[in-house]
Amino acid sequence: MALTDASGRNQLFGAAFLAVAMAAVVGIALGFQYFGGYMPCELCLKERVPYYVGVPVMLVALVAALAGAPAVVTRGLLAVGALLMLIGAGLSVYHAGVEWHWWAGPSSCTGSSGALSGSAGNLLDALNTVKSPSCDVAAGRFLGLSFSGWNVVATIVLFAVALKAAFGSNGK
Repeated sequence: MALTDASGRNQLFGAAFLAVAMAAVVGIALGFQYFGGYMPCELCLKERVPYYVGVPVMLVALVAALAGAPAVVTRGLLAVGALLMLIGAGLSVYHAGVEWHWWAGPSSCTGSSGALSGSAGNLLDALNTVKSPSCDVAAGRFLGLSFSGWNVVATIVLFAVALKAAFGSNGK
């Protein structure tokens, strides 16, 4: 694949954009967790997995495009990125539906049993009893959407970008 043709540039820029965008989305989630104090529930953590896998895959796609690998290699990696974002969209739609009480969430995601308290001697016991937040309660909403709702939007956009980069027209 030559980077001088439109298809090669499309794959190169698509892989670069997707690597950065996927890292940014999961970075924002981690930022809300560590700096904003939002503790993720079980489903929130599962929604991050496609990003954790997708970022390295998109970096490999970027290297393949830069190294002049056959277009089928880069296209295949971009298609894997699209599939990962489609899986992420499914997880996010499921989680958003649980938050809106459209369907039940997993029984293992029933909510917090409270904050840590007591003496230092009981700290290990207390750590074993603290659970993540309930999956059916949105930590917050912005413009009517929860974090999982916004993740639906992000994954669908990234899915579309990955598809376009992998299989879009070559400009001819």
